[in-house]
This record gives sequence, C-alpha cells and structure tokens, in this order.
Amino acid sequence: MEELINIAEKLKLLGDKTRLTMLTLLKDREWCVCEFVDIFDMSQPAISQHLRKLKSQGIVNEDRRGQWVYYSLNVEDKPYIKAVLDEMPSSQAILSALNKEINCICG
Repeated sequence: MEELINIAEKLKLLGDKTRLTMLTLLKDREWCVCEFVDIFDMSQPAISQHLRKLKSQGIVNEDRRGQWVYYSLNVEDKPYIKAVLDEMPSSQAILSALNKEINCICG
C-alpha cells in the first residue's frame, strides 16, 4: 500500500500543466532554470518552486554549475511516469506551440 501512495504522490505532480510541460521538455536534454523562466514567462521563484516539488519526489536531478542550476529527468526507475511522458508531444512541438526559441543567457 505504501508503494501505491508513493506512486500517487508522484503522479499528482504531473497533473499541473507547467510541471508536465517541464518534464516533457526534459525528455530531450537538461534545462537551466533561466531557460524555463523564458519559456513559461514566469518568475524565477515560481519556476524554482515547480522544480523543487519535482526534485523532492526524485523525478528530476539538480546540477549546480556556478550561479546556474540545471535540471535533468530522473525517471528510469519510474516506468509509470515514463509511460506518460512517452505520450507527450516533442519538445520542438511544445516550443513551437508556445512560440518560443531558446535564448539561454546562462552558457
């Protein structure tokens, strides 16, 4: 029963459009917080809050490089999340729909 509760908690995070979109983008590569700020037109604290929730459930990994923080997907041991993400559109389709190009200031 505990495993069921843990899975339910992780899947709840995917119920938020922003977090689901973030995870879908993370399928292809790691992303910097500054890129997500630009893509979602949200403040850095709001983006960080979403990523903090995903990190707390072990769905993303965080890598600090100087003043920048990069996130990558961590779902190899979560086939139920992988299955959901496999059904999502491509990163290019998402960026195109949002009318966004990546202009990262964090290189």
